[in-house]
Amino acid sequence: MTTNREVFIGIDNGVTGSIGIITPEQILYIPTPTITVQDYTKRKKTINRINFNITKFILARACDRKTMVLLERPMINPDRFNQSIIAARAYEATLIIVEELGISHDWIDSRKWQKLFFPEEIIGTGTKMLKLYSNSVGKRLFPDVDIGNLDDYDGLLIAEYCRRLYG
Repeated sequence: MTTNREVFIGIDNGVTGSIGIITPEQILYIPTPTITVQDYTKRKKTINRINFNITKFILARACDRKTMVLLERPMINPDRFNQSIIAARAYEATLIIVEELGISHDWIDSRKWQKLFFPEEIIGTGTKMLKLYSNSVGKRLFPDVDIGNLDDYDGLLIAEYCRRLYG
């Protein structure tokens, strides 16, 4: 599929996720902006949520009419109920931002984009092995990108998948 897209954004869903942005001029890779807030459940605790305003600001500055966003679907697993709720909440906040900005977007399952970059026997093996391959492939494809304190290149690899699919 060939389009006239010029800006490609990959969003690794979640409060520990990342946003990869590929434009003709630059490659950006940032952690998903979050805020820590009080969680009003039976126990007093704090949770991380998507920082709506900062995320919207970043996406608005990066996009134009030739932008395509690829959002990773949230992990939903009844055995990991709390993590699934956090992932779904982050996904919904991000999706609302993308829709409010009127950016073209689509969804992708992690296994689908991983098939392009990782050996098939690695997909579905677990977080540690996937992070190793994400870092290996990310460093090879984007040697000039400093990922700072992020622990993988997933958002940027999703953006690259988006570029190959829609570019």
